[in-house]
Amino acid sequence: MLSLEAPQQTVCIDNIEIGGQIGERPPVLIGSIFYSGHRIVKDPSEGVFDTDEAARLLGVEAELSSRYSIPHIIDVIAESETAMAKYIDFVVANSDAPFLVDATNPKVRLTGMRRAAEIGALDRAIYNSIDTHTTPEELGAIADIGCRSAVILAFSMDRLFPKDRIGLLMGDRDRPGLLEMASGAGVENLLIDVGVLDLPSTSWTAQAIFALKNELGLPVGCAPSNALYTWKRQRRIESPYFEACGAAVFGLPLCYGADFILYGPIGNAPWVFPSAAITSAMIAYGARVQGRRPVSKDHPLYRLF
Repeated sequence: MLSLEAPQQTVCIDNIEIGGQIGERPPVLIGSIFYSGHRIVKDPSEGVFDTDEAARLLGVEAELSSRYSIPHIIDVIAESETAMAKYIDFVVANSDAPFLVDATNPKVRLTGMRRAAEIGALDRAIYNSIDTHTTPEELGAIADIGCRSAVILAFSMDRLFPKDRIGLLMGDRDRPGLLEMASGAGVENLLIDVGVLDLPSTSWTAQAIFALKNELGLPVGCAPSNALYTWKRQRRIESPYFEACGAAVFGLPLCYGADFILYGPIGNAPWVFPSAAITSAMIAYGARVQGRRPVSKDHPLYRLF
């Protein structure tokens, strides 16, 4: 079992601890809701959606999280400022979990963070994300809102190799580091997402996760789901073969120390949670060779065995 040389940092977002040595804590699973093309969304501009089905999906994920002792975070994705505010209200009212505020447009993300602050849920909100395209104006708005938690996307098309991600975070080539940018905006809880180019490069992603944790000691994870679904469409992979392949894709980064996985559509929770739980349990058992044990009895190792 792999071991990390650097002292490991953990962050606590609401009631979830993220980070640490390999095998100490289960990974956090992050499922997406209200994403583009999600069938429960009737009008993505106005934020009209099937509230009953959305509540059911949130409930299923929460139940699986409890059953398998795998913490969860909800990835709230919106296409407009109006929709984002409505989605945030709904998720806060129907779930106790922390949530990512996620959108391609920074104005939509900032609207979500402001809404979370207005309704007293800023401690559960995680800005997704700060990256190489984040402007000083956006960082200033993040600071003004009082955002304490954010995903840091350490990915660039000219920085694909694992060792290159450290330069993105720490700064080089006359570019400021993403860690400095985030801390300058007042962000304290940092979740490093190393990115995924395509499905085969998930192996590079896994190596990058280990390299960053080994050198910097920060919580690190990834989002292989987009690459997985692109491959599924190209190769026309059907069930149950797709789910079997997906379990392997999500499991590989966990073996290299991933602290969190964005697993894509929240509807996949019924097969993602048990596969992550069994992987996490085996990793924790293997860590006994190095004298490490889970920091809590509320771990998949004890739940499953």
